Amino acid sequence: MSVTREDLIDFIYAEARMLDEGRYDEWLDLWLPDGHYWMPLDYKQEDPLHVTSLLYEDIFMLKLRVERLNGARTFSQKPKSRCHHVIQRPFVDEMDDEAGRYVTNTSMHYVETRLDEQQLLALTAVHELKLVDGKLRIANKRVDLLNCDAAFGNIQLLP
Repeated sequence: MSVTREDLIDFIYAEARMLDEGRYDEWLDLWLPDGHYWMPLDYKQEDPLHVTSLLYEDIFMLKLRVERLNGARTFSQKPKSRCHHVIQRPFVDEMDDEAGRYVTNTSMHYVETRLDEQQLLALTAVHELKLVDGKLRIANKRVDLLNCDAAFGNIQLLP
């Protein structure tokens, strides 16, 4: 299967829509078993392992997050948080068809709301995608918040 730029861009839009619509199980199926979701704490941070991050979750932690978000007994999520991604058309930074590896870069505004509270985050998301069995999957996702050095309340969902 040959992957086009439009396939990659459509994938990014589809992922954002899944999150906005609360289809977390479908979203989780996009991930490779060894994937990581990383939100650095510092501007231009290079190391997720030896430097503190806002978030660095493997598939086990992502599954726990999804279980909590889907759970009927998650009282801290009554009513549930909701989110909305407003994304700029993604850039395709790398296309390596031979290795089945692709990298996109997407600027976006992310809004998360619950009850009377709403927070707006400006960010850049870098997706490392791999083609596995004819399907694009997320190998890694890095989300750099524009104001990463600010104090944050709880970010319940996933930008």
